Amino acid sequence: MKFFLDTANLEQIQTAQLMGIIDGVTTNPSLMAKEGITGEDNIKTHYKKICEIVDGDVSAEVISTDFKGMIAEGEKLAALHKQIVVKIPVIADGIRAIKDLTSKGIRTNCTLIFNPGQALLAAKAGASYVSPFIGRLDDIGQDGMELIHQLVHILDTYGFETEIIAASIRNTNHILQCMEAGADVATCPLDAITGLLNHPLTDAGLEKFLADHRKLNG
Repeated sequence: MKFFLDTANLEQIQTAQLMGIIDGVTTNPSLMAKEGITGEDNIKTHYKKICEIVDGDVSAEVISTDFKGMIAEGEKLAALHKQIVVKIPVIADGIRAIKDLTSKGIRTNCTLIFNPGQALLAAKAGASYVSPFIGRLDDIGQDGMELIHQLVHILDTYGFETEIIAASIRNTNHILQCMEAGADVATCPLDAITGLLNHPLTDAGLEKFLADHRKLNG
């Protein structure tokens, strides 16, 4: 399973890249605003900086919600760098925009997926990725992981090349469940990924090794 870092923070992206643990980055307007990145030119420059750090795909989200607006934005975003994947919401004009952009060789990530039907329509339109938001489903009392299982089964059954990005991941356990379910990608904060390193027996074992070394070497 691939890991994408869900952030616009350059320091965190650099840290994860140096560790060799990420395969790409996902961003959105909220994450850009969190880093104080505002204004079209500044946002475009920031996307380029992210692409210079990572080797893989970088999802950049459109703001428009109408077909023509999404196409215009999508083409501009894709022109910034070959690693850019245009993030499109799963609405009627969004599905149409995915079809149009795909026909032009522009890769897309269909976002805000909450049921299998939405993902199927995006895949049929040619989306490179679909992003089901498992944490938000859990927040309203539904089972977000069940959606991942459904999408893996459906897309595999019908032979779609669309990859599943498990998004809105809240914790390390979500990541482990996504691995078991067969998600292609998990996009999450850095602390959720590095949380995979943690286990009390690892800490206890390391401390014993170091204590034995100190005892033998004075």
